[in-house]
Amino acid sequence: MNKLITKVVIVGGGTAGWMTAAMLAKTMGTQAYDITLIESEQIGTVGVGEATIPPIQMFNSVLELDEDEFIRETNATFKLGIRFNSWFMPGSSYFHPFGFMGQDMDGIGFPHFWMRFARLSGNFDFGRFNVETMAASDNRFGRTPPADGREKYSINYAFQFDAALYAAYLGKYAQKRGVKRVEGMVVAVDQDAESGFVTGVRLKEGPTIAGDLFIDCSGFRGLLIEETLKAGYENWSEWLPCDRAAAVPCDRTPGPLTPYTTSTAQEAGWQWRIPLQHRTGNGYVFCSDFISEDAACENLLGRLDGAAQKDPKVLRFTTGHRRKIWDKNVIAVGLASGFLEPLESTSIHLTQSVITKLIGMFPKFGVHQSVIDQFNRDILADYVNVKDFLIAHYKVTGREDTPFWKRCKYMDIPDSLKHRLEIFKTTGHIHVQPHELLKEASWFAVLVGQGLFPDNYHPLADTISEDALRQRLARIRTGITDRVNGLPAHDAFVGRIGALRAAG
Repeated sequence: MNKLITKVVIVGGGTAGWMTAAMLAKTMGTQAYDITLIESEQIGTVGVGEATIPPIQMFNSVLELDEDEFIRETNATFKLGIRFNSWFMPGSSYFHPFGFMGQDMDGIGFPHFWMRFARLSGNFDFGRFNVETMAASDNRFGRTPPADGREKYSINYAFQFDAALYAAYLGKYAQKRGVKRVEGMVVAVDQDAESGFVTGVRLKEGPTIAGDLFIDCSGFRGLLIEETLKAGYENWSEWLPCDRAAAVPCDRTPGPLTPYTTSTAQEAGWQWRIPLQHRTGNGYVFCSDFISEDAACENLLGRLDGAAQKDPKVLRFTTGHRRKIWDKNVIAVGLASGFLEPLESTSIHLTQSVITKLIGMFPKFGVHQSVIDQFNRDILADYVNVKDFLIAHYKVTGREDTPFWKRCKYMDIPDSLKHRLEIFKTTGHIHVQPHELLKEASWFAVLVGQGLFPDNYHPLADTISEDALRQRLARIRTGITDRVNGLPAHDAFVGRIGALRAAG
């Protein structure tokens, strides 16, 4: 295949399909490119993940979405991080915030100074030195100017939204810009007899849709990437054993609208709570080797803080990724490319990452193997980084009170993660590569939050006196307190946007 690429066919809608369509329409345009999205109303979407991480702001910004309109259209709330309950031990709690701890000083990261201070003071609450953590604890939120030389405490945030509404919102956006939507169910795929490239998809009731480049957004099925091209699947359930998720929305209850997602460790996995304007999203991610689907659903329903709006829906999955996310002229996006449980709200981000890299490496004449190989290496690196981070949540724990947690605590882990944990334990240093999504602050919050405290810290943290150390940290605390006290309540901020709706 060595022809001008002009026809792009997206198979599947949902969040992945319409994110792809919207970004292609915005960046590539629909004058030089014919962009068609095929979806069937008979095929439901998964939509288990409704929480995001800060890079979603960049995606929305490239699309030039009005953030207030986006909040209204998707029933969104703001998110400052994730509260983890009972992950270290039953009853324990820590917060994984967006943003940084304190301020770097004297050429080294703030956590090294904090580790010295924690030993001196006996206070191991690192959240006091992070503005997002303190704002979340008071249920406050506000937009702030970017940090500059004078103000170091800008608020970093993401969103919690209804994924189905986000897909619909982007669907209107994309179609307004010229993307063609075709209703129909794909029943056959045509391929070039010599190259194996996909040439078109046949609909159950309708024409064959021909194309030059195909985007597979067909979900776990992987209609093009797997059923047609047999790309293969890398199974990571050895380290991430959860293979089910029971999801159910419930009514909002009276009380503050929390600007964070909650993850609570349970007997055979963990439970999420995602507060939206019109409802609360809930789910139990669990391992079927340790609890049945019926028992998991029963436990989930018994732990809701509002009335369930429907029966739980059980999603079955295998953690991992396609061995080839781009194969021939097919690129898999969203669940078609792989699945990592939404423990750190990375599902939509991995979709965003694939779309962004596709735009950056979009072919003009033909599809070349060297480009495909580099694309797959880049995406795999993203998956591996998130995979190791998720595994650390299960491995670094004091829990062995149930068979599930005992299995996780004593499991073997990938060498890449083992090396990272050893360096942190012995030196307090977080070994992070520039291209990695999860940075030092995220690793520090999770590892220390789950009980892994380093044996040492950087010697430069000892170069100032104890009094000077305490004074510096006191100034940081004062600056954070002043910033948080100046923020409105999260409910009030969302309400001012004109989006807050009555509970229920």
